[in-house]
Amino acid sequence: MESCKLCDKKFKIISNTHLLLAHQIRVRDYIKKFGHKGVGFIVNVLKLPKDDPRYIFWRKSLERRNTGWAKGFTKNTHPSLAKMAQTFKTKKIDNFKKWREESKLSGKIPASYPEFKKDKNLAFLIGMTLGDGNIYKFPRTENLRIALASKYPKLVAFTANVIKKVFSKTPTVRKIKNSRCFTVGIYQNNISSRLGIPTGERSRLNFNIPSWISENKIFLTNFLRGLFEAEGSLSVHLPTCTYNFSFANRNKSLLKIVEKSLKLLGYHPEIRSVAVRLRRKVEVENFKQLISFRVYKLRG
Repeated sequence: MESCKLCDKKFKIISNTHLLLAHQIRVRDYIKKFGHKGVGFIVNVLKLPKDDPRYIFWRKSLERRNTGWAKGFTKNTHPSLAKMAQTFKTKKIDNFKKWREESKLSGKIPASYPEFKKDKNLAFLIGMTLGDGNIYKFPRTENLRIALASKYPKLVAFTANVIKKVFSKTPTVRKIKNSRCFTVGIYQNNISSRLGIPTGERSRLNFNIPSWISENKIFLTNFLRGLFEAEGSLSVHLPTCTYNFSFANRNKSLLKIVEKSLKLLGYHPEIRSVAVRLRRKVEVENFKQLISFRVYKLRG
């Protein structure tokens, strides 16, 4: 039994009802003052075993509940909203205009989106986006989404940290259900134009490396790091002294960029139909160290 710290009455659990009726305070205020022990719900139904009668009863109760009024609808397909939405569109009425202007003045919505700072983080992000990312365009915003293997959790965290530095905004990291994949995503306006990467399918993308990257060794190294972290593989067979550091991709323009970039850094890549490879032991070991391949230092 638990004693209410305000009236010393004994309860199995100190409920919000008792606190409101007897003391005119809510559970959250009581917890701030006296701690959460014995307050609120003792059992979290989501943590119960699935064969527990309480869990079974809860699951059945969900089936009897009404679904949300707008489930499965949009403003253009819902019978109660479609006509209103079409009227607003025809008359060019923006019912969010006042809210949008107030949000811009308060700083909740940026009034404009400046160009990204040209540094090694942006160079890495461009390479990573070209390798494992996509930019999706929506009516009011754009979405950058990078898919990464779950066997590299440090790469997921590292990429999220880089995105946070570039956008000054924390991205969303999600585990994709029934897959061995994480996505790191962020919504913002003008992502495509500021990164210099078109929206849509990457396989047909004809990309040209920006001069601010190609003319700076540090930026070029980080650009290649993003590409190789996304689509690179390193294999070493010591008995035969076989070394293979490969970037594989079906996009011809990306393969040419990687080939040209490696040559600018003094390497001698081998060209294949869907890959660019380094095969010399010294070059493989040197390039691995140069781009810190699979080494992630998370800072601020």
